[in-house]
Amino acid sequence: MATMGRNIAAPLLFLNLILYILVVGFGSWCLNRFINGQTNNPGFGGNGATMFFLVFSILAGVVGVVSKFSGGNHIRAWRNDSLAAAGSSSLVAWAITALAFGLACKEINIGGHRGWRLRVLEGLIIILAFTQLLYLFLIHAGVFSSRYGPGYRDTDYGSGAPAVDPGHKGGVSAPTRV
Repeated sequence: MATMGRNIAAPLLFLNLILYILVVGFGSWCLNRFINGQTNNPGFGGNGATMFFLVFSILAGVVGVVSKFSGGNHIRAWRNDSLAAAGSSSLVAWAITALAFGLACKEINIGGHRGWRLRVLEGLIIILAFTQLLYLFLIHAGVFSSRYGPGYRDTDYGSGAPAVDPGHKGGVSAPTRV
């Protein structure tokens, strides 16, 4: 039953990976148009928050894609030592995505003409803010119960042998009398 969390988190990991790749693609196209000064292009548009939104969305996309690699390793291993890497990287990716989410809301609030690619990018960031948070909760579900996956307090590393103190690992020592 410990694979319950894994069976739910694996498809969500793949969905978030695809969404983050789309964010990098759309964000790169929009940033290229913005840098070239083509904001009057009917396919682009923008307002005062556009530059900040584009920078944070590309940053969120790149960090999100990289965090999915450690997440894939955690889904494959499904142990508490891989949970630390996957959890911390996905937390950082969610934090940057939340910043981009706030800027997307600000850009929508300011208004003005925005092209369809910029609106798609805003929508992707809004969707990712919630799906990344859900993924973060799913991989940390083992903290509350071991039914849902590994938690930070589990100590069953490796071979399954009982934990034995290896003692002194120095050189050869003479036996002592107690």
